[in-house]
Amino acid sequence: MADVTLRNVRKQFGTFVALEKLDIDIRSGEFVALLGPSGCGKSTTLRMLAGLEFPTSGEISIGGRVVNDVAPGKRDIAMVFQSYALYPHMTVGENIEYPLKKRGVKATERKAAVLRAAEMLQLEPLLDRKPKQLSGGQQQRVALGRALVRDPQVFLLDEPLSNLDAKLRSYMRAELIELHRRLGKTMVYVTHDQLEAMTMASRIAVMFDGRLQQFDTPAAVYNRPANRFVASFIGTPSMNQLEGAVDGSTFRVAGHAIPIDRSRFVHALGSGTFVLGVRPEFVTIGGGDLPARIRLVENTGHEQIVTLELTDGTRLLARTDAARRLDVGQSVQIGFHPDALHLFAPEETGRRLNKDDAASVIPMRSR
Repeated sequence: MADVTLRNVRKQFGTFVALEKLDIDIRSGEFVALLGPSGCGKSTTLRMLAGLEFPTSGEISIGGRVVNDVAPGKRDIAMVFQSYALYPHMTVGENIEYPLKKRGVKATERKAAVLRAAEMLQLEPLLDRKPKQLSGGQQQRVALGRALVRDPQVFLLDEPLSNLDAKLRSYMRAELIELHRRLGKTMVYVTHDQLEAMTMASRIAVMFDGRLQQFDTPAAVYNRPANRFVASFIGTPSMNQLEGAVDGSTFRVAGHAIPIDRSRFVHALGSGTFVLGVRPEFVTIGGGDLPARIRLVENTGHEQIVTLELTDGTRLLARTDAARRLDVGQSVQIGFHPDALHLFAPEETGRRLNKDDAASVIPMRSR
C-alpha cells in the first residue's frame, strides 16, 4: 500500500492548460474517484500518475517517493484501461501471466500467481479461452487479473466499466468494491459516472475545467457542495438552483417570499441577488406557499420526478411517491424543507455560502 500526493500540479499542452494548481492527498489503502465531465482533466491526472504523461510543473509522489521523472515500469503501479487492452492471440491465463513473464518471474511462481488471481476473480473455467470468446464483463475481470498479479502499491483504473451495459456495470461495481476490501490497496478510479463514484469511493475529487472543485466524502459532496458546479453535477436529478434576491429573512423568487434562516449563512451575506439551491427530494408538493404548475410527471417505478413551473417561467424538479396522483397542468402550492436550503453567490465562482463549510469552499475558475 502507498499514499499518493499531487502538489501544485500543472499540465500544459502547447498553449492549452489541462490542469492548474492541482493538490490531492490520497491516503494509503484509500479508494478515490476522480469525477467530472469530459475534458475536466481527470484522465490527464491518471496518466500522470501512471507515468504516461509528465507534469509541466508541481510534484507527484507515490509512497513518499517523488516520481515526476520515473518511468511507468518503475513506479510500482498497475493500470486497468477502458478498452481492457488484452492480447487477442493469448489465452486468458497467458494474458494474466504476461506482466510476470516480462519481468522474468519463474514459471512455477507465475502459475501460482495466475491461479490466485483467477480464483479471486472467478476466472478458473476461462483460463484456456481467448478474449474474443469472453463477454465484456469477463474481459474486464481478465484485465483486473493482469493488474492483480503484479501486486502493485497502487491500482489506477481508467473508466473500466464504461463499455458495459447497465446491469453488468452494477455487478462489476460490487465486484470492485469487494476486491478493494479484500486487497486493501490504494485505488484511483477515473469516471464521469457519478453513481460509480458515489457508491464505490471513500472520497471523491470533483473536477471541472482543469481544476479541483471539491475533494471529500460522497456524503459531503452531495449534502455540502462547495459551489454551483458541484451542486449541479452531483445528484440525479441535480440540485434546483433558483436566482432571486435576499431581503431580510426571506428569499424572493417569482414575486414570492421564501423564509430563510440567515443564521445558517455567512455573516457578510448582506442583501442582493443570490442563488437558492434545494435538492428535488426536499421540494414538497402541496406543502408550501409558492404557486406552481405541473409540466411533466416521470414515473420511474419507485418514485415520480415532477417538473414544476413557477409563475415567472422558472422550472424546478421535485421527487415524490410513485403512488401519488399528479396531473400535467395541475396547479399546486410547493414549499422547501428549511434545513435543506443552500445559498450560492451569484458570481461565476458560485461559491456556497452556508456556514457549515464556508471556510473550505473551493472556488471555480472565473471565465
